[in-house]
Amino acid sequence: MPAQKSVKKVVLAYSGGLDTSIILKWLQTEYGAEVVTFTADLGQGEELEPARKKALLLGIKPENIFIEDLREEFVRDYVFPMFRANTVYEGQYLLGTSIARPLIAKAQIDIARKVGADAVCHGATGKGNDQVRFELGYYALEPDITVIAPWREWEFKSREALLAFAEQHQIPIAKDKRGDAPFSVDANLLHSSSEGKVLEDPSVEAPEFVHMRTIAPEDAPNTPAIFTMDFEKGDPVAIEGVAMSPATLLAKLNELGHDNGVGRLDLVENRFVGMKSRGVYETPGGTILLAAHRGIESITLDRGSMHLKDELMPRYASLIYNGFWFSPEREMLQAAIDHSQALVTGQVRVKLYRGNVSVIGRTSPYSLYDQELVTFEEGRVAYDQRDAAGFIKLNALRLRVAAKRARRDGARPPRSL
Repeated sequence: MPAQKSVKKVVLAYSGGLDTSIILKWLQTEYGAEVVTFTADLGQGEELEPARKKALLLGIKPENIFIEDLREEFVRDYVFPMFRANTVYEGQYLLGTSIARPLIAKAQIDIARKVGADAVCHGATGKGNDQVRFELGYYALEPDITVIAPWREWEFKSREALLAFAEQHQIPIAKDKRGDAPFSVDANLLHSSSEGKVLEDPSVEAPEFVHMRTIAPEDAPNTPAIFTMDFEKGDPVAIEGVAMSPATLLAKLNELGHDNGVGRLDLVENRFVGMKSRGVYETPGGTILLAAHRGIESITLDRGSMHLKDELMPRYASLIYNGFWFSPEREMLQAAIDHSQALVTGQVRVKLYRGNVSVIGRTSPYSLYDQELVTFEEGRVAYDQRDAAGFIKLNALRLRVAAKRARRDGARPPRSL
């Protein structure tokens, strides 16, 4: 175990589950520190009051137990800004776990300042991305904070050793926790992710029981669900004309996605720490939102802005995945993205059908789509098709020069030719 700093009070990210309950007691026994628990409601769909009762049972003072509903802040200030960029990691992953970590880190630091704590603690393992995300967030917001990462410090070598510690300190152990769980789950209002155990072999299809947020597409209704979504400055604000708060709207999209088998992903991704991992993700509402947002952008963003956003997006996605939400470069990119969304306002019509999302209509008062320009019929707008000849020749100039050089020098043309 590394040499320990003297810690008087520590804020623990606490779920109320077995692992963080063991961490709570371990902090008391190994550090002799006063522990403050923080439990965030990010829409994970679990009752959080049991976490309060568990903390009380383990000797935490009532004034040192914090349970906060962060659902609206999560969607408004983290999820929606990310979706303005159409953010996708490695072509598929909608970053549901990644985007939750900076908010949890921020809330922990806020509580640490409030109660005068000199340390924060998380329960992420030493093999995953979350340890990086939490700690980069902590240090960005409070540079001199002490960070305790038990999985990198303690000497427990097995699940049995953890259970023995729990029994020694009278930490309640649910019966299903005495054996190995079939997989681990992280969930919030944007998504659920499942990893490990039955999912560790990437050649084997995930069992159906792994999926919690969606029905199987083949079990979805044979009738499509069609609805409208209104956007203002890049953010969704209403479904079927009914204005909703950010969290309420995302919950409604989750419901629609669930019922139509939308949003499943089986992915092998590259972790920031260097290894590959296989995860099964369900992001029903986010999958719909991404398609709808691109739909409204298709008529409100000009080509240069849209293509530049697409070029910047992978960099932005990597910053979020790797834990750099509070970095200067992410904030710079966000400013550019938000500027692009000033006129991304209007309505999109969406169709869901057995796992698929389609945009089937889009309108905007700021639309750049001009039917007179694109029609095959004779239009009122003056567009002389003969002008395209000069445009093409100018763009072909460098290609023609290169071809003449190749012919002159006897150079071989590319194999593809």
